[in-house]
Amino acid sequence: MTQLGRLFMLPVPISQGSVSASLPESSIHVARELKYFLAENAKSARAFLKAAEHPLPIASLSIEEIGHRPDVNLIKTWLKPALEGFDIGIVSEAGCPGIADPGAQIAEQAHRLGIRVVPLVGPSSILLALMASGMDGQHFRFCGYLPIKEPQRTNAIRDLERKSASAEGETQLFIETPYRNSGMLADLVRVCAPTTLIMAATDITGEAEKIRTFSAAQWKSKDLNLPKLPTVFGILASKRGRRA
Repeated sequence: MTQLGRLFMLPVPISQGSVSASLPESSIHVARELKYFLAENAKSARAFLKAAEHPLPIASLSIEEIGHRPDVNLIKTWLKPALEGFDIGIVSEAGCPGIADPGAQIAEQAHRLGIRVVPLVGPSSILLALMASGMDGQHFRFCGYLPIKEPQRTNAIRDLERKSASAEGETQLFIETPYRNSGMLADLVRVCAPTTLIMAATDITGEAEKIRTFSAAQWKSKDLNLPKLPTVFGILASKRGRRA
């Protein structure tokens, strides 16, 4: 009976710079050993593998593009190399696969097929932002993107603020399309109660990294213009600041 291969959840850097500055040598070593990859974006995966100094010609590697929303009907086909005994790596465009990026459904199917799923160490903008935020790291939630249009956007911010001000309190984390960063920060300052903490963490691990946490009242005296770079936002409300 053929021994099954493994499915490696392989992180990639989340900003410009050397691969070794973001990933430990153990993760880079695995990337160099693999020949089969499932990639959110094949072009960015090839660039990563070249930067990681994969020993084989990049064109000789099997890189299957799965997109941002993988087709569940194709997952078993994508996992066929593992069923034949070959290891596979999943890579997203940035950060950790399966965390706000494709990969979870593939890992789920791998478990069902008896394929071992191996998470590797690497950067997650969500966790790094939370680490530096000064907000509650015991209770937190990642909410993806908020609505763009009004009044849905304002209602979503108020709903997250209410959840954050619950009995235990809960940090609410979310992201925005980079060119709307400044608008998001302005909306948070406008909608949130004065005592609610608001974090903006931009270009984490990059040259332009800037992570700031202030109350909504304090933000009103700050520059609300953010660069058009990947940014994680967070809010943490106090009970006394909870809206009716």
